Amino acid sequence: QVQLVESGGGLVQAGGSLRLSCAASGRTLSSYAMGWFRRAPGKDREFVAAITRSGGNTYYADSVKGRFIISRDTAKNTVYLQMNSLKPEDTAVYYCAAKWTILRDSGPPPLYDYWGQGTQVTVSS
Repeated sequence: QVQLVESGGGLVQAGGSLRLSCAASGRTLSSYAMGWFRRAPGKDREFVAAITRSGGNTYYADSVKGRFIISRDTAKNTVYLQMNSLKPEDTAVYYCAAKWTILRDSGPPPLYDYWGQGTQVTVSS
């Protein structure tokens, strides 16, 4: 079992930045591809970003490309989402997710094994 705990959310003005963290316990994340998702009020959950096991490849939704950066720190067993130039439409609950894989570098998994509880991000205009 992998337990994922997100942190770093909060209230920020448009144009500001936040860094979300996803800390894992139970197992090392070195065997997992990781992703960030979000769910805005009244909307379905959507993909935000993903990073491969090796950290060598990253993927982003078009809506955040060029503004968000996903990264991972194996030593800290943590994945990050640096969010810059935030917009009101980025307001959502952000979730991290983990997918066990033997592949060091592959595209974003279609399904994930573990999910965190989420952290609220609110961007005011």
